[in-house]
Amino acid sequence: MRPVARPLYNIGVVALVLGAAALHGRFMAIERYNLLADIRLLWWLIFLLVLLPTSYALGLPETCTSRASAAIRSLSATAISFLAISAIQSIVTTPLLPRSSTGLVVAVLPIWTVLGLNLTRDAASRAASRDRVFLVAEREEDRQTLADDLAFGSEQPATIVGFMALDQLMSECPQPVFLRTAEAAESSIVVLDSGSQSEPFVVEQAAQLHRDGVRIRTLSLFYEEWIGKLPHSELARVSLLFDIGELHRIRYVRAKRVFDISFAVLGVLALAPVATAIAILNPFFNRGPLLYRQDRVGKDGEVFSILKFRTMSASKAQPTNWTSPDDIRITPLGGLLRRSHLDELPQAINIFRGDLSLIGPRPEQPRYVDELSQKIAFYDVRHIVRPGLTGWAQVKQGYASDEADAFEKLQFDMYYLRRQGVALDLRIAWRTVRNVLSGGGR
Repeated sequence: MRPVARPLYNIGVVALVLGAAALHGRFMAIERYNLLADIRLLWWLIFLLVLLPTSYALGLPETCTSRASAAIRSLSATAISFLAISAIQSIVTTPLLPRSSTGLVVAVLPIWTVLGLNLTRDAASRAASRDRVFLVAEREEDRQTLADDLAFGSEQPATIVGFMALDQLMSECPQPVFLRTAEAAESSIVVLDSGSQSEPFVVEQAAQLHRDGVRIRTLSLFYEEWIGKLPHSELARVSLLFDIGELHRIRYVRAKRVFDISFAVLGVLALAPVATAIAILNPFFNRGPLLYRQDRVGKDGEVFSILKFRTMSASKAQPTNWTSPDDIRITPLGGLLRRSHLDELPQAINIFRGDLSLIGPRPEQPRYVDELSQKIAFYDVRHIVRPGLTGWAQVKQGYASDEADAFEKLQFDMYYLRRQGVALDLRIAWRTVRNVLSGGGR
């Protein structure tokens, strides 16, 4: 970010606050007044003396890496500043700042912050804002996998600036090669896989980097925070013994079920007119039964019958094949239903019955579960919770079309199990809506 970012931001804040105050005195107040000769100018200046340091403490504007973070932090800064003035106002029992002009500050400051972010950032500054990752791992393949995952769609921007294989470090021990190389690469984060964490000389050098201000993460924790999944290579049976919302938090369980029932009721109400329209079109473009039932594996491994509007031709059914986006079995009407996600609407009945939740790991067919459980370690763990109409794996990757996709999805499902809660569920719901509206997320 260019050096002008902070002065530009501060000038804008001062101009906005004093401009709103002047507008109130000249045009908005019932009794007009001259701001320069009014006591309220003192309180506006006190407000500025709180707002500017608060903005600085929240990292505005230098550390903002997205428009959303800039807007949220600016709103937080104004909220804290107004709370401080309100505390003083409660003591003196006299209105200090007019609501109309303070509301103007609240509305305009986030816009100014985002605009300033766009004005002061270029391609080079965006690259500089990425976390610089130095990875120590047992295999070169781990570096390439991590680079691919970061490029695919990370939750936080990062780039790999250095890598050392564990056997290389061990051959050059006790020289602090790792320490010097990580410093030379100007790393902001050092990531250690499970193998390197067991080597005392690696941990010792990482501790020195930590004292110098470099953040240290295990490979598993880095994947959680930056990518949103748990790497299968780092999993062990004991590492799966974490708290799960549906098992260990009764309030979450009840809140989620109430939310599911509310959604299911709305879905059932919407089902009748949509089903009528699809039933009229079905004989012409999708001959056969209106609904499609299929066995899926639910919570605790129990099998249930999932409901969908049928999208495939029964005459071309190949029950042993994975479904792909260009599957020849998909009918013209079925393709439209799939792209619009209307084929999923009957699953509101599954949610109402308790087979499904709105958010959770997507349920698979029993034959796929049997097959994948034999080939992929810990695959059965995803059945600890109720499956969902949509889930973290769906918004991050989409639907599985083969075993490799199923392996990737499991890592996202593990992340969901570990972080399951209301905040993550709302995040998934929002991303699902965004994907549906953009025509993606299948």
